[in-house]
Amino acid sequence: MSRRGWILFASLGIIWGLPYLLIKVGVTSLSTPMVVFGRLAVGAAILLPIAIARGQLRLLQGHWRWVAAFAIVEMTFTWWALTWAEERITSSLAGLFIATVPLVTALMARQFGMDDRLTGSRLLGLGVGFVGVGALVGLDVSGGDLLSVAALIVTVVGYSLGPIIVDRRLQSVPSLPVIAVSLSINAVIYAPFAWLTRPTAPVPAQAWWSVVLLGALCTAGAFLIFFALIAEVGPSRTTLITYVNPAVAVLLGILVLGEPFTLGIAIGFPLVLLGSWLATRRAPLVESEPHA
Repeated sequence: MSRRGWILFASLGIIWGLPYLLIKVGVTSLSTPMVVFGRLAVGAAILLPIAIARGQLRLLQGHWRWVAAFAIVEMTFTWWALTWAEERITSSLAGLFIATVPLVTALMARQFGMDDRLTGSRLLGLGVGFVGVGALVGLDVSGGDLLSVAALIVTVVGYSLGPIIVDRRLQSVPSLPVIAVSLSINAVIYAPFAWLTRPTAPVPAQAWWSVVLLGALCTAGAFLIFFALIAEVGPSRTTLITYVNPAVAVLLGILVLGEPFTLGIAIGFPLVLLGSWLATRRAPLVESEPHA
């Protein structure tokens, strides 16, 4: 990987590890719809003009139905569920649950006929990963937090299904206009809910800044870096970012928010990452096997 590639990779790893911290700060003073709307509106305000200036919106012609499907699956319910869950559980635990996305994606890819090979190492990875999830739930989640876990499952499923929609139905369309329009669609959806739950008392500046950073840095900026990273190192290496983000989320939760480093994290975290790596790595081809 080139020096530029490493810089982009490290930047994205940190930036996409930040949302869990920023969401936690935001929901201490703002409603879930308000935090989600702010993130969407700021991100759309940055990315949509770029897509328009590049003349890329016209490339979505004939694909609007699937763009809308992607917007709903990837953002509408997932961002609400994640933000709502963080009102009740730690940012570290939320970040680690999202680390299971590669595991669920591997299962969905096979279900949708995108990858029929379920090798021994992948089966082992799925088993190890879900044992890690079991450790997190069994050791760190109390009975009152089970609804938060259910909300995180909604987020994981959405994050897993969104890329499949892109791969199957939007592969010929540039990513930037898809993301920009998806953010805009969801900003419109969330606007009335944000208005109805708007704060009636003074809100600390740090809460507003967390929302601005969520939209500007962790959404618009992150996607621009993401596109640049794909162009620099290719999509397969870019997926390795999945193993960096949760570590950043846990570290920030402990150091900045004072969240505990629990036994569940100590056991579940390495198991989830190891399982994700085993479940998603490409199986080696033997010499007699034809190339795909």
